[in-house]
Amino acid sequence: MVFESKEAIQAAQANWEQQCLWPTLERAPERDVRFMTTSSDPIERLYTPLDIAETSYTRDIAHPGEYPYTRGVHPTGYRGKVWTMRMFAGFGTAEETNERFKYLLSQGQTGLSIAFDMPTLYGRDTDHPLVEGEFGKCGVAISSLADMEILLDGLPLDQISTSMTINSPAAIIWAMYLAVAEKRGVPWSKLRGTLQNDILKEYIAQNEYIFPPEPSMRLVVDTIEFGSQHVPQWNPVSVSGYHIREAGATAAQELAFTLADGAAYVEASIARGLNVDDFAPRISFFFNAHNDFFEEIAKYRAARRIWAKLMRETFGAKKDRSCWLRFHTQTAGCSLTAQQPEVNIVRTAIQALAAVMGGTQSLHTNSMDEALALPSEKAVTIALRTQQVIAGESGVTNTVDPLGGSYFVEAQTNRMEREANAYFAAIRNYGGVIPAIREGFFQREIADAAYRYQQEIDGKEREFIGVNAYNVNTPIEIPILAMDPEGERKHLARLNRVRAERDNALAQQRMAELRVAAEGNENTMPAILNCVRAYCTVGEICDVFREVFGIYQETMVV
Repeated sequence: MVFESKEAIQAAQANWEQQCLWPTLERAPERDVRFMTTSSDPIERLYTPLDIAETSYTRDIAHPGEYPYTRGVHPTGYRGKVWTMRMFAGFGTAEETNERFKYLLSQGQTGLSIAFDMPTLYGRDTDHPLVEGEFGKCGVAISSLADMEILLDGLPLDQISTSMTINSPAAIIWAMYLAVAEKRGVPWSKLRGTLQNDILKEYIAQNEYIFPPEPSMRLVVDTIEFGSQHVPQWNPVSVSGYHIREAGATAAQELAFTLADGAAYVEASIARGLNVDDFAPRISFFFNAHNDFFEEIAKYRAARRIWAKLMRETFGAKKDRSCWLRFHTQTAGCSLTAQQPEVNIVRTAIQALAAVMGGTQSLHTNSMDEALALPSEKAVTIALRTQQVIAGESGVTNTVDPLGGSYFVEAQTNRMEREANAYFAAIRNYGGVIPAIREGFFQREIADAAYRYQQEIDGKEREFIGVNAYNVNTPIEIPILAMDPEGERKHLARLNRVRAERDNALAQQRMAELRVAAEGNENTMPAILNCVRAYCTVGEICDVFREVFGIYQETMVV
């Protein structure tokens, strides 16, 4: 390839505009629409080497597996190992969800991903009056170790990796998983999986928090410390931009706020006295895959580069693995429509392809019916087949970072990095992530972006197929999942049986020991594990923390 001078390219572009572009525009003007990304950033007509003139291949892009990992953390990409196909699942009782897991594994899924219901997410037992009517609707109900034993029954814990989407009660749910493995004789050293455990994004976007930020951060660091010492293949925190994007954030906001949260966990762990290279390799990330194909690919590439620089230059990481940004991706739930749900299959396929082209390590594809109900077996099978077609038939796994070097993609990657760095500076001006949360910075930025996006849809500045374009009024004819109507009764019967049959004196003793640990400075994980082994419930354990830590009430500054 011959590399022309900047002046030569500028002259060639001016000649193209004069001889080719302007005559074309006179004959056939461009469509009267805004050419912009999903995040409302304008897109130029053409990208050339001039748009990445300051980019150095060896410094900013490099080869796959080389710092700053823009092109991927593994030299062989998917030629060595295809991403983990991890379909998010969970509904009703532990029995129903266990059956779904076994079905998905039989259909070629390669990892589990557990969704929990609202009572579990808020650290309440199913019979608590505040959660009446919420049993099993958005995930599986887990109140005690007895439920977890059924949920994992017959699943090869030493052969699969398991992701658990849980935050405030994350340490408790993880302890239950560890206790099940322990009872089966599976060494913790063989367990692989990920605990979402990202409490900062709850204050920023999802609002499923219980305790104030400071003690919540302590619990996250407790799991990071415990995992690095006892469960070496487990990712104790998955820093999640997914929910930030679902709340209405732009791609750059998702990127910046997620990496800022990740840096906050690293800072807190170092403050605990942990060596960065002992825990950083096990921090993972979770991103959204939205509709704009190229913007999403650029986001993932920029994320790897920013995180690598941050870990090496700011936190002094010495190990290469400490600088790797490994991430799971889920296609955008907020892009799914109840109108013409079959169209969601197309959206999901495009989003999944963007995640793969961006180098994801793990992927969940949404089902076409999720705007209406929890996914049916047919819908979830199509979603899984979407990943399998991409992996086996599309050819995109044949080479690493196939869009690397594209003038457009590299320019968008650079833009993402610039916008993220601007947000990092703004967060520093607040004094860090937690002060920025308390001042409502993140919440305002996301709300403004969400409002702008909705205005663009309402004003038809952007098309939303089936919503403001190509509408049809036909009945929905897809099957909808029906849960066991007796599920809640069975779950409550098991919960009551656990309370009646356990050694209640031992349970009370274990919770008293947990209170002492929480009131002091020691790592709470050993005490939580002892509570779980004694069949203390999620609600009982969280109540100890509520009494010691208090309950957080958001006071947003407008």
